[in-house]
Amino acid sequence: RQRLHDSKVLHADETGINIGGQRHWLHVASNAAWTWFFPHRQRGGEAIADAGILPAFAGVLCHDHWKPYYALPCQHALCNAHHLRELERAWEQDGQAWAKAMQDLLQTINQAVKDAGGSLAKDAADAFRTLYRNLLAQGDIESPPPDEKSRKPGQRGRLKRSKSRNLLERLRNYEADVLRFMEDEAVPFTNNQGENDLRMTKVHQKISGCFRSMQGAQVFCSVRSYISSCRKQGVSATDALAGLFAGELPALFA
Repeated sequence: RQRLHDSKVLHADETGINIGGQRHWLHVASNAAWTWFFPHRQRGGEAIADAGILPAFAGVLCHDHWKPYYALPCQHALCNAHHLRELERAWEQDGQAWAKAMQDLLQTINQAVKDAGGSLAKDAADAFRTLYRNLLAQGDIESPPPDEKSRKPGQRGRLKRSKSRNLLERLRNYEADVLRFMEDEAVPFTNNQGENDLRMTKVHQKISGCFRSMQGAQVFCSVRSYISSCRKQGVSATDALAGLFAGELPALFA
């Protein structure tokens, strides 16, 4: 866990699991070298605090905009794979032309970052940022905010937005986190690392159905964290487990 805590970039994600017939949550904090799984009865801030990795993390946290992550004092980078899917929905179901153009723009920026070796020069990044803002301005025309005149007598709070409008406002309000990958070569375009690390546990759920107890889930998570970390650093699952049973951990844990 300390190695994850000291990382420059971390990926975080969570998925529902069944423990003793009740819904719980499996959390993951990971990067290209290390993985930590943590089961908890809660999905939000309490679980994040109990896991003990993210609260004092000072790097860049990649995630899918789950709001409790924004209570953490670190920098953030949002998963653009999620944005591409939401933009696709806005275009196909709502006919939002700005969304299709934004989808194309994000993919173009991603390719430009790859072609540049991992990050863009400031002038290139600024040019893309201008295009990004122009498309959001186009979106304001196609998907305007609700008219305050439609507020009913006595109605308080924020007027309901369409899904397309909510997406537009999120892309505007969190622009720096959406586009952080442009200029920081350590920040990826997506949160695929975290999602991929959770995939094996989803396979376990489909096969086994559930965990019988929290203790069993905790043991499973410890073993999976260990095997996943070993495999990321070139140690096979067979060698990792053989060493574990022999009381000899791989050198990477020294």
